[in-house]
Amino acid sequence: VQLQASGGGLVQAGGSLRLSCAASGGTFSRYRMAWFRQDPGKEREFVGYIERRGGSTLYADSVKGRFTISRDNAKNTVYLQMNSLKPEDTAVYYCAADANIIYSSISDPDRYANWGQGTLVTVSS
Repeated sequence: VQLQASGGGLVQAGGSLRLSCAASGGTFSRYRMAWFRQDPGKEREFVGYIERRGGSTLYADSVKGRFTISRDNAKNTVYLQMNSLKPEDTAVYYCAADANIIYSSISDPDRYANWGQGTLVTVSS
């Protein structure tokens, strides 16, 4: 499956952004989906995850209560709604997909076979 992330940009602290990740070339509903982010010089960080049918999500503590992941399997798209943004949320955000990843590995970026190209989110103070 190919992934295309979009929706990044510059926003003031306290603002909101919605990222999208469009999938093509595979049966989207077979894939567990996740969002990660990465600052230059740092490791890729888990942001959140959504189950194949969207019934279950999991978030990093750093974004819990502020970010929401959803998916529309009819549109082959997963979303990351980011509210109450903070300067420390500044990063390149990546979507990831894997059809075979087990639940215990969902926060491990090395376990995902498919990645989008990343979209930059900059939060100004």
